[in-house]
Amino acid sequence: MSCTQCGVVMKTDRENFLYDACGLPGVTLVGVEVSRCPGCGQYEVSIPQIEELHKLIAHTLIRKQARLSGAEVRFLRKWLGWSAADFAAHVGVTPETVSRWETSAVPMGATADRLLRLMVVTKEPVRDYSLELLKDVDGEAAQPLRLGMRSDQGGWRAEAA
Repeated sequence: MSCTQCGVVMKTDRENFLYDACGLPGVTLVGVEVSRCPGCGQYEVSIPQIEELHKLIAHTLIRKQARLSGAEVRFLRKWLGWSAADFAAHVGVTPETVSRWETSAVPMGATADRLLRLMVVTKEPVRDYSLELLKDVDGEAAQPLRLGMRSDQGGWRAEAA
């Protein structure tokens, strides 16, 4: 493989690589292929299954006991695929509040921290419930919902009672 900058043949080795491009300090990829140009110093890193890597980082973050840092909040928000404004709407805060959390100007409160962790846990398995509905939850008094649940060969389904 030749360097795209200077054309010199790159040398590829397995090494530990500080993955700061993810936005989190201290994430090291152990034993990944890194191709380095001996001429100009350019390098390329081969990161296999990057989506799986980011999922593992997200699920590792939500298992820590301490509150999430600003960089961790930003990583998780981006992993969920939301803009700061979208995330703010889902959590019920202003975009400015999200900005303050992500810059560590103000720590995220315990309730919002738990909600973000729950969103990360439930994002993939839940396919038929749009998180967009969270923005429209009525703040009025709770009213019980009557449901009829029917089982057939395709599984359970809800119907109006």
